Amino acid sequence: MDFSDFLDKAFNFQDYAQLLPLVSNSLIAGAALGVVGGLIGIFIMMRDMAFAVHGIAELSFAGAAFALLIGADVVTGSVIGSMIAALILGVLGTRARDRNSITGVLMPFGLGLGILFISLYQGRSANKFGLLTGQIVAVDDVQLSGLMLLSAVVVLALLVIWRPLTFASADPLVANARGVRTGGLSIIFMMVLALAVAVTIQVVGALLVLALLITPAAAAMRVSSNPLVTVVLSVLFAEVAIIGGILLALAGSLPISPYVTTISFVIYLVCRGVERLRSPRRHQV
Repeated sequence: MDFSDFLDKAFNFQDYAQLLPLVSNSLIAGAALGVVGGLIGIFIMMRDMAFAVHGIAELSFAGAAFALLIGADVVTGSVIGSMIAALILGVLGTRARDRNSITGVLMPFGLGLGILFISLYQGRSANKFGLLTGQIVAVDDVQLSGLMLLSAVVVLALLVIWRPLTFASADPLVANARGVRTGGLSIIFMMVLALAVAVTIQVVGALLVLALLITPAAAAMRVSSNPLVTVVLSVLFAEVAIIGGILLALAGSLPISPYVTTISFVIYLVCRGVERLRSPRRHQV
């Protein structure tokens, strides 16, 4: 394959207007996931839990793959897998060192189970591949309703615990001394995070969930220290990545995930560049 063949495979806008209605549900779902990813990503970064997200994603993938194998609802299987991982990390991984080691154990276990289940699955190969890399036309009306409901639960839960969670994430020792129940709050956050991972996997896939839950927030934190501005930018970056990824994926024959991850990475690089231009002295030290 030469470069022109690659461009034709990745960006082919022929009959684009006729194809656009096929992803109307995915665009709505993507917009909801952008809000979820942008909001929860801030706390993932503050609590240094990027690695833990990957561990939850792998067990979520295993749950979804098992549901696919037995003919059950894939979203339900994904949520159950995420919840199991979140409970394990929330109860046993109270310290960062413990959490990282437990995540390192969960990741290969979950991925191995998921590969086993999709290997046993005899249905369409697109269903197997979609669990890993995402799909843009697989969101039907029923799935969209479930995804919107779960997204609303995540956003509402974050709004309810926003202030104590921000305090506990910024300085857990002081928060605990002030009477904030950081242990219980951590478990609640892990449950909310599990739901966020489960709904995100439905569009971008298990292997590249970090592009929506981590990268936008990491980019936003590079260009602003104002909490409100950081949250707004994180949501905006996530929206651009997921909506832009869906629209570009429709023009090609590639999975959605390369488009979403590339857009997220470019945004992050731009924010790094802006940070460097705004504080050149710090980078010269």
